[in-house]
Amino acid sequence: MDAPFSRIADDVVFGKDVTVYGWANLYGCSIGDGSRIGTFVEVQRGAVIGKRVKVSSHAFVCEGVTIEDEVFVGHGVIFINDKRPIAAKGGHLTSAADWIALKTVVRKGASIGSGALIMGGVTVGAGAVVGAGAVVTKDVPPGATVAGVPARALAR
Repeated sequence: MDAPFSRIADDVVFGKDVTVYGWANLYGCSIGDGSRIGTFVEVQRGAVIGKRVKVSSHAFVCEGVTIEDEVFVGHGVIFINDKRPIAAKGGHLTSAADWIALKTVVRKGASIGSGALIMGGVTVGAGAVVGAGAVVTKDVPPGATVAGVPARALAR
C-alpha cells in the first residue's frame, strides 16, 4: 500500500486490496477488503470499516463507529461520539477515563452525503440515504432518505 505522507499505525488491520490515499491518519482501526480511504481522512482507534466502503476525502471516523459493507461516506463527513464533551474536570484536562464513546452504526449499503454530521449513538439503516449537510440526531430507518438540520425523512 502506497499512501505518501500518511500516518498509518502498526495496529491497523487491513483486508485485501484496500487503498489509502495520501495524508490519511489511521490508528487502531480495521478496514475491510476492497475499501478506499480518501485523502485527509482520519480513522480512530476502535472504528470498524467494512468491505467495499468508500470514505471520501476530509472525513473523520471516530472511536465507536462501525461502518458496514458497501457504504458510501461523502467528502467532509464527521462522526461524533460524545454528546457532552468537556475539556477539563476538577481543574485537570480530561482523559479517556472520563467518558465512554457512544456507539454509532452505519448499516450495509447506506450513503452519507458530503458535509453530513452524524451524532453519536445513532444507527443509519441499511440502504438509507443521508443528504449532504444533514445533521443526524436520531436513528435513520432502513431505506429512508433524510435531509436537513436536524435530519428529517423526505416524502417519497
